[in-house]
Amino acid sequence: MQAPGYDRAAQAAGIVHIGIGAFHRAHQAVYTDDAMGAGDRDWGIIGVSLRSGVVAAQLGPQDGLYTVSTRSAAGSALRLIGSVQRVLVAADVPQGVVDAIAASTTHIVSFTVTEKGYLRAADGTLDLAAANGTSSLYRFVGAALAARQAAGLSGLTLLSCDNLANNGAVLGRLMRQYLAAEYPGLVDWFDANCTCPATMIDRIVPATTDADRAAVEAALGARDEGAVVTEGFSQWVIEDDFAGPRPRWEAAGVELVADVAPYETAKLRMLNGAHSALAYIGLGRGHDFVHQAIADPDICPVIERLMRAEAAPTIDAAPGQDLAAYASALLDRFANPALHHRLTQIAMDGSQKIPQRWLETLAWHQARGARCPSLEAAVAAWIAFLRSGQPVDDPLADRLREAAAGPDAMDRLFGEGGLIASQWQPRNRE
Repeated sequence: MQAPGYDRAAQAAGIVHIGIGAFHRAHQAVYTDDAMGAGDRDWGIIGVSLRSGVVAAQLGPQDGLYTVSTRSAAGSALRLIGSVQRVLVAADVPQGVVDAIAASTTHIVSFTVTEKGYLRAADGTLDLAAANGTSSLYRFVGAALAARQAAGLSGLTLLSCDNLANNGAVLGRLMRQYLAAEYPGLVDWFDANCTCPATMIDRIVPATTDADRAAVEAALGARDEGAVVTEGFSQWVIEDDFAGPRPRWEAAGVELVADVAPYETAKLRMLNGAHSALAYIGLGRGHDFVHQAIADPDICPVIERLMRAEAAPTIDAAPGQDLAAYASALLDRFANPALHHRLTQIAMDGSQKIPQRWLETLAWHQARGARCPSLEAAVAAWIAFLRSGQPVDDPLADRLREAAAGPDAMDRLFGEGGLIASQWQPRNRE
């Protein structure tokens, strides 16, 4: 088993990561572990859970250590990750979170809080009431930035790693709105000293099960409550716009570019768009996992057409970005039988995901007088899912069920002023 190739005790924490779930531990924390293994210093990660204490309870007794199992049909490889030093639960130690972000050793605050964690109102502006809540990222970052300014410290790189179109600009705009309301004297300092680079992150990370932990225990000879499982593929593209020092992530394979948009758009519309379609169509046909749904001969052609004929033509590819090869790779990744990625996990928060995963593609074709049969099938499957009586894990669950119940469901969801149409913030509005 591969273990950290550096002295963990000698590393200061340079990153605070808010939203330390399985994805971060299988993605950004692995790249950071690689960077420190290659000789970088002082890039340890302090994780923050805004609500749940589960990850802190898992990693605390293990000194932050956990394993990543990379799985494919050929087998599984196990690796020990040492980049996470500790995990704070914001609800328990709110000042501790502020102090960690305000520390002189901290240079980057990164986020995986999901689309709904950005607390946008229907018109795309910040929901200020929610942003002042106890589990708001803005509350902690705003207080810490004020402390840094007062102490004469440098600004920070705020790094969104969530599936949002133009995620860096979105985070910067919303953060600015929060500061203007709560710390108006900080806005100019924020603009002059902080940056919010755009990113694209890509790795499939299913929720860890008890069976996964048992398999790790059998291989490791010790129980790892914080174990995560993932696929072999991993990609991270970052706009090269940092406010200060950063890890040498490029030594671990990170792509630092001037424009993330082509990569981000391809992922949102091809991978994420196909994933959501697989979830709702697959659940409607009785499947539980992604690999089962993509193996269904009635579903696979729909998903392939969605990626190749509907999503890909809408994307202005970067030089060397091969969208046909990307689609082929995605189909192979979806078919991985060793990665039990539940469709219900992907189906969560549809109201937050569908606007950016499907609507840009539909709008592009509609403007050209064309239709999207695969995305139309996905929309129909989502409405059927909302009507099915299955649990709907979504911040708008009650409103979605009500809108989907009648014969005018399409208009109430996707028509002008409809529930989903109102969630859509096209890229050119940022």
